[in-house]
Amino acid sequence: MKLYILAVIVLCTFFACNDNEQKSTKPKVVATTTMIADLARQIGGDSVEVKSLMGSGVDPHLYKASEGDVTKLYTADLILYNGLHLEGKMGEIFEQMKSRNKKTAALAESLEKDKLIDSEYFASNYDPHIWFDISYWMQISEALLVELKEIDPESAAYYENNFKAYQTELKNLEAEVKAMIATLPPEKRILVTAHDAFNYFGQAYGFQVVGLQGLSTATEAGVQDVQRLAQFIIDKQVKAVFVETSVPQRTIEALQAAVAAKDFQIDIGGTLYSDALGSKGTPEAEYIGMFRANVSTIVNALK
Repeated sequence: MKLYILAVIVLCTFFACNDNEQKSTKPKVVATTTMIADLARQIGGDSVEVKSLMGSGVDPHLYKASEGDVTKLYTADLILYNGLHLEGKMGEIFEQMKSRNKKTAALAESLEKDKLIDSEYFASNYDPHIWFDISYWMQISEALLVELKEIDPESAAYYENNFKAYQTELKNLEAEVKAMIATLPPEKRILVTAHDAFNYFGQAYGFQVVGLQGLSTATEAGVQDVQRLAQFIIDKQVKAVFVETSVPQRTIEALQAAVAAKDFQIDIGGTLYSDALGSKGTPEAEYIGMFRANVSTIVNALK
């Protein structure tokens, strides 16, 4: 892998990585996930050029960078990624970029460690899905603001204004989300999903969260995992379980079948956006629209 990355970097240097890339005077920001790319667009606005390596429905746990991705990273003025091992197969690439003095920022790692959820089963020892707590996302946006001001100090006031406006939008979103959740009785706030992406959501908004797979989708659920969760669903009389856009639906369908084999029926309550935003051109293609859609789906299915 190291030789592959080095070869791409050498080619980029020799050919100036495409003359068209050099014409734009805007700082080039490359983000790994759709969530971070949206955040960069919200705060950077028209003053930055933002590209996302991953698209809608892409699983960052399993994502491997292509030759084109390495080229984008090498020509970026700022590389943004989640960190906490979310992009588990890209760690070596990030290290290579840092060793060549490319400006990189792992935004989730700007949070204080005592705010993170531990996990003895995940390589980083922390749950990386921090975007499911809106208050954490507000802190992440502040970390991004600092990075943008460093690469483009002339636009600092513009970024500050965008940041303040977005903070207000996020505060309004949190109030809206809490109002929706308040309509759901506490005993019904049990969220069963394909993998453990929603622990920060549960911690922030009062849900018991259970995932069929672990924090990383690289961890496959076994037969015992399915049977254990099926019994939990029956014991708790859970009404619905949820599939995720970035995880194959068959995992939840297997769980549904296991529950049915025990003479209990459970609905698939809908599809949640977990590790990626929705398709371009939809409200869910932005963080706020994604979060609103998820909460609406959960509350309506569990009522």
